[in-house]
Amino acid sequence: MKIKLKHIIFLIMLVSLGSIFYGLSLEEEHPHASKYIGRGTIGLFLVAMPLFLWKESKVKNMKDYMLTHENIKKMQEKEGEKTENQ
Repeated sequence: MKIKLKHIIFLIMLVSLGSIFYGLSLEEEHPHASKYIGRGTIGLFLVAMPLFLWKESKVKNMKDYMLTHENIKKMQEKEGEKTENQ
């Protein structure tokens, strides 16, 4: 069975959220409560989010998002079409 990257990212997200909620559910005097919250936050923002952004940006062409003369002309043409229709 082939495990896809989106399933791994979703699993990391669930484990991280579970760790955060577990740390919050512990009493404040518990010595490991802040460690659970911190590790969950690290899992979300330093592992899951970069993996998700990398996965989603693989299929995108970065030239479409750059402000080149061609893209500026395309945007100006689209604005002109919108004003004519109104």
